[in-house]
Amino acid sequence: MIEPVLMLTDAPTDVDKSIISSGLDDYNDHKVGYRDWRPLAALLRDPDTGETLGGMIGKTSYGLLFIDLVCLPESARGQDIGSRLLAMMEQEGIARGCRSAFLFTITWQAPGFYERHGWTEFGRIACDPPGGARVFMTKTLTQPKD
Repeated sequence: MIEPVLMLTDAPTDVDKSIISSGLDDYNDHKVGYRDWRPLAALLRDPDTGETLGGMIGKTSYGLLFIDLVCLPESARGQDIGSRLLAMMEQEGIARGCRSAFLFTITWQAPGFYERHGWTEFGRIACDPPGGARVFMTKTLTQPKD
């Protein structure tokens, strides 16, 4: 066999990403017997134009809700919008059968926001700028009491 070429890039193509993603999907399907990955977003939209102004992007997979990206414009902060979007994500995670959720944030972003909503820190890794850290958080998702 000819030695494969190893390459490092900061610009993987859509084809590169698709091959890696589908390869992982196939591996997981083989190991677990099914695929379980669904995208999820809770969006803040302009009422006049319908334009997305911010929100949360994540996914559910194998009983976990993962919140990946969160951004609210400054003008939307302090109005309970973030709390409502987070609740939407958590409720949909529960509806999809998720038992737990996780995310990571950075010390200068919003760990306090998530703590106020029942999330707990389970890890921290120092990052730049000096004194900053990635904060890994989790929350057990439970069905609301009637």
